[in-house]
Amino acid sequence: MRGSMKARLVLLALLAVLAASLAAGCGGGADDGGDAAMLAPPQAPVFIDFVVKPEGEMKANIDALAQSIAGVDDLGGLIASELEDSAAEGGESFDFEKEVEPWLGKRAGLFLREYDGEDFNGFGVAIETTDEGAAADFVDKVSAGEDEPARRGSYEGVDFRVATDDGTTFGVFDGFVALAETEAIFKAMVDASGGESLGGEAAYSDAVANLPADSAADVFVDVGGLIDESGGEIDGETQLFLDSVGIEPADATAVASLVPGSDHLEIDFSTNLSGDKPPSGDASQLLGELPADSIAALASAEFGDRFSEGIDRIDAEGVPGEIPPHQLKKALKQAGVDLDSIAGSVGDAGVFVQGSSETKLEGALVLEAEDAKQAKNTVSNLGFFLRQSGTPGVRPVRGSELTGFIVNSPDLDRPVLVAAKGERIAISYGTLAAAAGLSGDATLGETPGYKEAVAALGETPVAAFVAGPAALKLASTLIPPEDAAGFREAKPYLGKIDYLAGGSEASGGLATGKVIVGLRR
Repeated sequence: MRGSMKARLVLLALLAVLAASLAAGCGGGADDGGDAAMLAPPQAPVFIDFVVKPEGEMKANIDALAQSIAGVDDLGGLIASELEDSAAEGGESFDFEKEVEPWLGKRAGLFLREYDGEDFNGFGVAIETTDEGAAADFVDKVSAGEDEPARRGSYEGVDFRVATDDGTTFGVFDGFVALAETEAIFKAMVDASGGESLGGEAAYSDAVANLPADSAADVFVDVGGLIDESGGEIDGETQLFLDSVGIEPADATAVASLVPGSDHLEIDFSTNLSGDKPPSGDASQLLGELPADSIAALASAEFGDRFSEGIDRIDAEGVPGEIPPHQLKKALKQAGVDLDSIAGSVGDAGVFVQGSSETKLEGALVLEAEDAKQAKNTVSNLGFFLRQSGTPGVRPVRGSELTGFIVNSPDLDRPVLVAAKGERIAISYGTLAAAAGLSGDATLGETPGYKEAVAALGETPVAAFVAGPAALKLASTLIPPEDAAGFREAKPYLGKIDYLAGGSEASGGLATGKVIVGLRR
């Protein structure tokens, strides 16, 4: 079907510009032009901005990543070639280098609309062009000669065409090639360019005000808008959690930016979906002192303070249908557990996982107390509470440096050990993990991958770390048979990952952070 092929060729060609150019670059770029967000309708819940002609260091980094991950020297050329071959199979001729590259601008944007809780219904793409005439000629060429020619139209002085088979609508105006899923969405893009748009909204402009200058792509999400479009309802348990940490999602937004490096990918993020007091502090010292053979580990600064704030909120609100307001802490205190005292004695917290298979998997939560006496008393009070409540399988454990208790249960494959040593408390699944978490021997901070991650994060304190090879080895033993084929296909690429690391900071009600994906050399 020639008409169907022509319409889809337009769609594929314009969208492929994004992937092909971002992947490997296509020569010299243009100066910064218009903002594609000015063509996105107001309150679009998701907007993605791309650099489609990377230059200089960004281009060199993208080329290096393509070679490292896929062994491809020219990924953009490969994608363009595949597109041309696909068009040729349908009896069409298409030359990306001659027919797209000359008019291609530096940036492009894509917005999604009407989220129903599962899927988006409707999209629009705006690709910057340095030559509207050449871009229009390209659109005319791929639309000409169809068995069922695209329907022509005009709206507010903007000419457009509507593909007969699927309604895809496209045109060139205001320095952009615009493509929309439907004619109505295309007209909404025209309206946005001359009036109210996502780019003109304060929520959007505030969210993207401090994007990294070297990002290759930025994703904006209107969290509150997504909730409204999906029905505006949050289940009771989720709402209780949000209330406990002081989060109001109605006005929340989030932005993620992709920054390519020569041997790693960096994802920067920022959000105001972080509660009254966004997580802050630096727990990197505790994280670096967790066991060197941890598959994954994370640490949280001032955990006790946040635990106390969360408990206070839940206590004030109660648990609907189970615990009346202001009764949670009272009931536990009568049972011998003073949550305020426990929270007040805890500082930073860290969690780690060890093991190369499901049968060897262990992990522990490590808490820092103000001093050794508080650590020991906290563990003793927890053990007393469990014994008084009739919890079976609880027995004390004492050593020259370690005190606590162990819980054996037929419902668990391994015992749970709660122990204190010095100023630290470990709550572990498996006894070996507790010993490793409290020993201070052979730490993460001494491993090469962790050191590289800390360096890549720069001034952002590291708060989470995953060892790539160890995680892949464990995942290989956990993948169910029905997913094995897909995992085998992905494994060569996953094997390129040396580590994942992340960290976050907070300022003025805004949480910011980075995630680094380090690649093996």
